[in-house]
Amino acid sequence: MSPPDEPGASGYADPAFGLFLKRFLQSPSTVGAIAPSSRFLARRMIEPIRWSSGMRVVEYGPGTGPFTAEILGRLPPDGHYLGIEQDRVFYSLLRERFPSAQFHHGSVEDLAEILEERQWPCVDHIVSGLPFASFPRDLVGRVLEVTARSLCAGGTFTTFQYIHAYAMRSARTVRRIMRRDFQLRQKRRVVFRNLPPAFVLTWSKS
Repeated sequence: MSPPDEPGASGYADPAFGLFLKRFLQSPSTVGAIAPSSRFLARRMIEPIRWSSGMRVVEYGPGTGPFTAEILGRLPPDGHYLGIEQDRVFYSLLRERFPSAQFHHGSVEDLAEILEERQWPCVDHIVSGLPFASFPRDLVGRVLEVTARSLCAGGTFTTFQYIHAYAMRSARTVRRIMRRDFQLRQKRRVVFRNLPPAFVLTWSKS
C-alpha cells in the first residue's frame, strides 16, 4: 500500500457542489455521495493511466466532471474519451462543461454495445466514479464482467471506495469478484483530502 496523501484542505472548488448535493438527496442509491470528488482524489484516480497516442479511456458515472477534467487535461490530441452517465441532469451539465468530449446517456451495463457502436475493439483504461457499494450484487457482477471483458490486454480499471464503507459486505463483494473472476492485479492507495476519505483501487488486466 502506497503512502497516503497528507491531510489538509479538502480542495473543493466545484461550482456544481449544490447540484450534486441536490441529486444525492433525490437519488442517494445512484449518486452515492453528498459532494463531488475532490481534485486530490481525481488526480489519484488517473495516476495509473499510461498516456499514449491513440489511447481510449472510458469513464463510468462522470457526475459533475472532476475526474473528466483531469482526464481531458492530459489526454493526447489523438486520444479518445467517452463518459457514460445515467443521470440526465449530470449528462446535460457534462455536455455544457466539456463540449468537445463524447458522452453517452445510459447505463454502463451496455458498455459492450456502446463500444461496438463506436467501433472500439477494447478500452485501454476505465475510470469509475460509480457507488458500487450501494448497487445490488447482480448489477455489480454484470458491470464488472463487461468491464473486464472490454479492457485491452494490459488495460486498467480504477475505482474508489470510501474508507468508512471499505469493510462493508457490498464493498468486499466488489473486491472479491475482481479477484476471483478476472485475475487482475490490484493496487490500493488512500486519499484523505476528500469528503469522505477514500481508497483508490486499481486492477491491471493480465
